[in-house]
Amino acid sequence: MEEITVTSSFYAYLTRLRWIKRWGLKRNAHEENVMEHSWEVSVIAHILALIKNRYFNGNLDANAVATAALYHDITEVITGDLPTPIKYHSEEIRNAYKEIERQAEIELLNLLPSEIRDDFDMLICHGQMPEEQVKIIKAADKISAYLKCQAELKAGNLEFEVAAKQLALKIAESDQNEVIFFMQVFAPSCGLTLDGLMKTY
Repeated sequence: MEEITVTSSFYAYLTRLRWIKRWGLKRNAHEENVMEHSWEVSVIAHILALIKNRYFNGNLDANAVATAALYHDITEVITGDLPTPIKYHSEEIRNAYKEIERQAEIELLNLLPSEIRDDFDMLICHGQMPEEQVKIIKAADKISAYLKCQAELKAGNLEFEVAAKQLALKIAESDQNEVIFFMQVFAPSCGLTLDGLMKTY
């Protein structure tokens, strides 16, 4: 093997996702960081893709979807987590934040060695992803947020009451059969205690 002379801080940035807190404007009973959220979105997106393929004639690469979902919030290591109500407060703020995200995507891509940069293009740059893949990841993101809200409500934290209702409505109105399937088959047991879970099998 030839001597390696290039160095990259790409993964050093990724490790800092654990320090980026989500839901920063709300009081949290259970704090959540971007790293753990990314894992949850990834596993939900993976199973949504499999459900779509097996039950609803989809043709998605579930592994590619899961990998892209792992990186879906990577820019927040630069931008921080901007709460949804702020991000979509006005068209001006929404457009400005999208441009900031795009610049952060470019900065992170440029940290990678040039030989593997193209491999990350569709993982990091949302504009390069297939539309169907983006739709699955966005649905998984909503489901993850809904489950977080339910956990907070169960802990007696009414700070998440409105967000929970809004997310429940958006999910119920989804035109994605795989989302409805997930919510009917997998979501109900997420609120169980360990003892409750052990009684289900």
